Amino acid sequence: MILTADYHTHTPYSHGKDTVLDNARAAKKIGLKEIGITDHGLNHFLFGLKRKNLPHLRKEIDEAKKLTGLNVLLGVESNLISIEGATDLKENDFEHFDLYLCGIHEVLKYNSFSDMYNIMLKNYMAYKFGKKPSQKIIDNTTRAYINAIKNNPIDILTHVNYKCYCNLEDVAKCCADFGTYIEINTKKRHISAEELNLMASTGVRFVIDSDAHSADRVGDIKIAEEVLKEASVPLEQIDNIDGRLPDFRFKEYKIRHI
Repeated sequence: MILTADYHTHTPYSHGKDTVLDNARAAKKIGLKEIGITDHGLNHFLFGLKRKNLPHLRKEIDEAKKLTGLNVLLGVESNLISIEGATDLKENDFEHFDLYLCGIHEVLKYNSFSDMYNIMLKNYMAYKFGKKPSQKIIDNTTRAYINAIKNNPIDILTHVNYKCYCNLEDVAKCCADFGTYIEINTKKRHISAEELNLMASTGVRFVIDSDAHSADRVGDIKIAEEVLKEASVPLEQIDNIDGRLPDFRFKEYKIRHI
């Protein structure tokens, strides 16, 4: 299994250590064809990408493309901010981006206190205290994910089930229906082999991403190799390995609507 592209990396524009060019050079060194620069979403209080910095980031993206010859994508790891599926990437922001990731995070502006309480706080408390999540927590998180997938042209859901709990089969089925990928994140082990098998049974497609916060982790697939060795997921269901590149829905959406 050889990684073709890494679509989840961070830079100092949010919570990363190294520059766009550093990440791109690291990707080039290990033979990747594409890399996504996907800093944290705009509603993140501590590490969010700032709209005023988008022109500077685009300039660095274009320079990295020129210097490395790689396809460097300007993306964002947006935040899910409501049970109804809103994210902090608005339609008038779409023109700036090439890649649309989405995940659940803490310390950010939600649409309402109720959304914050049900999406983040209740999940985080269950995670923090090692409690089995209630069915209501699972149902709310599942609803939020499914609404987000249906209502937004999201390319990749990031680290599903990390500090949040959902019905993985239902979320994966929705991703399969709408063409959103599920990430196998290699920064933290967020799913078991059994959970991966369950999602794979829906026909959903996967990508492997490093979630690198420093250039030395770009392209790291160790955790993915470990979980896939325990699971029975066909490698043909992973679309950024062995020379393959994914077909992303955000690109198609922009062609049709922008």
